[in-house]
Amino acid sequence: MSAPEATRTYDAVIVGGGHNGLVAAAYLARAGRSVLVLERLDHTGGAAVSTRPFAGVDARLSRYSYLVSLLPRKIVRDLGLDFRAITRTISSYTPVERDGRPTGLLVGGGERRTREAFARLTGSGSEYRAWRRFYEMTGRVARGVFPTLTEPLPTRDGLRRAVGDEEAWRTLFEEPLGVAVEERFADDLVRGVVLTDALIGTFADAHDPSLKQNRCFLYHVIGGGTGAWDVPVGGMGALTDALADAARAAGAVIATGHEAVRVDTDGRTAEVTHRTADGEGVTAARHVLVNASPRELARLTGDTPPPPAEGAQLKVNMLLERLPRLRDPSVDPREAFAGTFHIAEGYGQLAAAHAQAAAGEPPAVPPSEIYCHSLTDPTILGPDLAARGHQTLTLFGLHTPARLFERDNDAVREELLKSTLAQLDTHLAEPLADCLATDADGRPCLEARSPLDLERDLKLPGGNIFHRELSWPHAQDGTGRWGVETRHANVLLCGAGAVRGGGVSGVPGHNAAMAVLEAGEA
Repeated sequence: MSAPEATRTYDAVIVGGGHNGLVAAAYLARAGRSVLVLERLDHTGGAAVSTRPFAGVDARLSRYSYLVSLLPRKIVRDLGLDFRAITRTISSYTPVERDGRPTGLLVGGGERRTREAFARLTGSGSEYRAWRRFYEMTGRVARGVFPTLTEPLPTRDGLRRAVGDEEAWRTLFEEPLGVAVEERFADDLVRGVVLTDALIGTFADAHDPSLKQNRCFLYHVIGGGTGAWDVPVGGMGALTDALADAARAAGAVIATGHEAVRVDTDGRTAEVTHRTADGEGVTAARHVLVNASPRELARLTGDTPPPPAEGAQLKVNMLLERLPRLRDPSVDPREAFAGTFHIAEGYGQLAAAHAQAAAGEPPAVPPSEIYCHSLTDPTILGPDLAARGHQTLTLFGLHTPARLFERDNDAVREELLKSTLAQLDTHLAEPLADCLATDADGRPCLEARSPLDLERDLKLPGGNIFHRELSWPHAQDGTGRWGVETRHANVLLCGAGAVRGGGVSGVPGHNAAMAVLEAGEA
């Protein structure tokens, strides 16, 4: 832990040492600005960390955030980060029972294998052709939109020109996504696989008129200009450790165990009051960048808070002694779990789960998806675990809004965990429980986190992994030039709640740093 100099005025004080705050710190320090990062916890990284959650077990899991798509290569290059991610060869596997027999849809492993998998599932080539056309369209959108994320906000018309495809614009930006899914695909399972990218951390129906499902889908298909979701080598903590190293090497001071409690500003200079175990202190700054939620920003500045946010996911981390065998004998578990393993995510199942949760009841058949980090990147396992064939599993449950947990967080979490794993077991040839490793105390290596747990542990408002509903990546009233501006001229929002925030991207951190540097040049 470093300590701020008591009498110094910093060019920038950054509140929060998550990945976006560290990106901003590294850019500003490399540009010669004096930078102080204040982090409440005893470590940096925020939700993008690697930890050993199981007692006495040498496995470093990406405990909260776990895949990389939206991080621009530009940021990695600009900051000289010692970090890389690996593209998965399998995109997804979705098991289902058809005509009394277990089968499924494997996407990946080459064009021929994917085409044959669609034909086996649906009995024809039409769904695969529709799939290809649809994702060729989203690919065009990704190539047009992704480069704009690290530029000043385009206007809506400017983004439309960047997309350059009126059919794609209507499909993704103007009509509920359910319209396109139902028009283009006939098979319920295929429809569900397409829709899931619109529901990760977003509680919505396919036809929600607010189009929040469309915004979620957009961010899931534009990453890197391809939409690929990659595995961070060494776990997500490898990224934030590299960012912290880059910021320190450039001269930034990172003070852990320092919780910011108030920001006072006149628009030109500011003071940040922070609390430590030894008491309170005050640090002066020319700019303050807040790597926290919009509600936390309002609390710090004394402004009116935005509407409450709500998360909608169940996060489960597991360590297995071996991967379970599947009821579908045509698929190797090492392929099925290497991509995204969809559970109870048929189109009708997703609609039913949403309706139940909207009515205040935990879904009876909860949808979720799993992937195995260690199949792609075994470095997160200790040598002994890797040699014995252990594997990690990360599960992300959908349609579990925070409101469901308010009556009894522990009881509802356990109820949903039990029913979620039961849905997985319906597709396995052996119970998952038989495959779980145990920790040093003999307990199964399994931990679950509800939205309320994430709010408590990480200060995510309502457990929302995006800090608030995702925004369109173009200018609107009040968004400012970079999408990070606030009503205070020298206070910027550099967390996931900024325009073009959400996910592990570093984009808000980059854009806030650019806004500060532009202000200095004016």
